[in-house]
Amino acid sequence: MIDLRSDTLTKPTPEMLAAMAAAEVGDEQYREDPTVNELQRRLAELLGHEAALFVPTATMANQIALRAQTKPGSTLLAEERTHVMVYEAGGPAIHSGLVMRSIAGEAGRLTPDQIEQEPDLGPGGIVVLENTHRSSGGRVWPVEEFRAAVDAAHERRAKVHLDGARLFNASVAAGLSASEWSRHADSVTICFSKGLCCPLGAVVASDAETIERAWEGKFLLGGAMRQAGVIAAAALYAIDNLVDRLAEDHDRARRIDPDAETNFVAFEDAPGLQRRLQERGLLVGGLRPGWLRAVTYRGITDGDADAAAEILAGERVAA
Repeated sequence: MIDLRSDTLTKPTPEMLAAMAAAEVGDEQYREDPTVNELQRRLAELLGHEAALFVPTATMANQIALRAQTKPGSTLLAEERTHVMVYEAGGPAIHSGLVMRSIAGEAGRLTPDQIEQEPDLGPGGIVVLENTHRSSGGRVWPVEEFRAAVDAAHERRAKVHLDGARLFNASVAAGLSASEWSRHADSVTICFSKGLCCPLGAVVASDAETIERAWEGKFLLGGAMRQAGVIAAAALYAIDNLVDRLAEDHDRARRIDPDAETNFVAFEDAPGLQRRLQERGLLVGGLRPGWLRAVTYRGITDGDADAAAEILAGERVAA
């Protein structure tokens, strides 16, 4: 069975497991875990911010960032299929008291005009931008378009949060550093448990004052992780060794569909299609209403990608 449901199916490499086993650890709540501290320092620098905070998941990181920068009753504005709007269980309303407003966008992007025309956006509010954009098929924001959207939000005196769960995919695909996007946003989230092979883990990066407030949100949502260096070591290994190899995932996605931008292949759904694909040996996941996705990741081979392409082509012929 070729399993292309999600890049969350990656597993730690033997070298990553060795790094985890050798990690120097301490009590993370006291800020005494040296491996966690090093990861936070490295990611803040890499993303163009003053500080960063290590947490278990990217969803938690998003929610912490929103809570640290907004006030209840203010507006959260995002493209309608952005992760925080669809897959985070109403967290912005529950944890931060935000009014969640969504707008349809092309390729998952909000335009400056859409942001400028939002009547209730202002101080205490926030605009969430996602790069790569999951539900549009792993699409990459062009840097100039991203900066224009950020500038429009700042003109309204709103904050901007970049959900960069797959920002390194965008970086590799565009041949640019991740900070080309993240340094313009007020905060950014990075996830390590997707294409980077870590068992869990994410960071939120921002200015030092916001990260201090983010600690409060971390305690609210679950507290400290104690000797978390064993997990932070996996993330450090990934940053040093597994970012550039994301290009292999992108190449394999293009073996399935030459138009793939990153590691997502998007295709239209049809009644019974997932079942028929599974019967032919291919597992795929949902992308958005009416669309499915096939996602490549470490462990998927050229042969797997070619076989998936053949199965999908056969299904289209049969249809």
